[in-house]
Amino acid sequence: MAAPLQNAKAVTVLVMVKTGSRYESKKNNGISHFLEHMFFKGTEKRPNTLALASEIDQIGGEHNAFTSKEYTGYYAKAGCEHFPLLLDLLSDMYFNSKLDPAEIEREKGVICEEINMYQDLPMQYVGVLWEKLLYPDSPSGWATIGSRENVRSLMRSDLAQYLKQSYVAENTFVFIAGGVETSVAIGQVEKYFKEVGQGRAPDKSGIVEAQKSPNLLLQTKKTDQTHFCLGVRGYAANHPDYYAASVLTAILGGGMSSRLFIQVREKRGLAYYIHADFETYTDHGYFVASAGVDNKKLEETVAVIIAECKRLAAEKLSKADLSRAQEYLKGKLILGLETSDEIAFWLSEQEVIRGQMLEPEKIIKKIDAVRAEDIKRVAGDIFVDSKLNLAVIGPTENSDGLKKILKF
Repeated sequence: MAAPLQNAKAVTVLVMVKTGSRYESKKNNGISHFLEHMFFKGTEKRPNTLALASEIDQIGGEHNAFTSKEYTGYYAKAGCEHFPLLLDLLSDMYFNSKLDPAEIEREKGVICEEINMYQDLPMQYVGVLWEKLLYPDSPSGWATIGSRENVRSLMRSDLAQYLKQSYVAENTFVFIAGGVETSVAIGQVEKYFKEVGQGRAPDKSGIVEAQKSPNLLLQTKKTDQTHFCLGVRGYAANHPDYYAASVLTAILGGGMSSRLFIQVREKRGLAYYIHADFETYTDHGYFVASAGVDNKKLEETVAVIIAECKRLAAEKLSKADLSRAQEYLKGKLILGLETSDEIAFWLSEQEVIRGQMLEPEKIIKKIDAVRAEDIKRVAGDIFVDSKLNLAVIGPTENSDGLKKILKF
């Protein structure tokens, strides 16, 4: 898929594969992420990491990759004149990565240290606990990076088999954004990716939403702050109320004028960071507010957030508050499409997660179509005890106080 940009001097190539930790088993959890790492370890043409990196560095470009629950992406960005080189590099990695056994053994240590790093960062790791709380014993609740035990046990044969099964035509998307004409982009992609394998890709795991009452997951850890994720089960990417939920999230946690920022940080001084997100996947999603607070202020902060959520369900939103949230979302959309890499990432999410391509103008119309009664209705639907969850990392060991206030 190509998005030519008039007068753009840069181009981004993004190769997206529809596979991630939701496509894994308990035994090989982490293999998608491990394979992503191995793509940077060399091919026959570019025999090692230095050869790959040098080729990008010498043209002033950049390249990287990422793994999520439902997709894995590899991208490269440089001046438009280097477009064929970017495609050659990424296709070489895609088709010809050596998966050298010695490199695999070395990379096990690297990924185990990456696991250690995240576990030492409670501000980030609490998000892993949050999804574990929502989806226990399910790939949707497993860490994308996997466990140390799984990482250490993976062999070359495991990676090669997973690559052959998942990196096939029906699972692979190539997105190009920047100063390249559509016809040129399509022709070059057909040239470099014509050998992509055929076959039926594995299906991802399903989701079971079986919660009946508020859930709490508390990880006791000596920290100077308590970090937490508080939220509710929400909607999938294509749910009819997706845009209403997005506006609701902007009202509560979008920017420095949002209700949670004002109530938690500005009026009470409880947190330095406080924000809310509406995360969506192909078949499920959630609303979550995240903050880091004084260890003695956890219960107070949780109570304030719950009260603000309840207020949205109980009171009709003013026209001014609704308009501010809508303009915030529209502005973020426009600013998020300023560069070729941002456009490529946006296109990939539209295609891979939503399965449909909406132009920014149509998305703006959907945002503008949200009404105050939609916000109140959605708030009443999701802000209920049977969908409420709280994940915490901090020194507290007493959960009784939290359980008492964990209700709408």
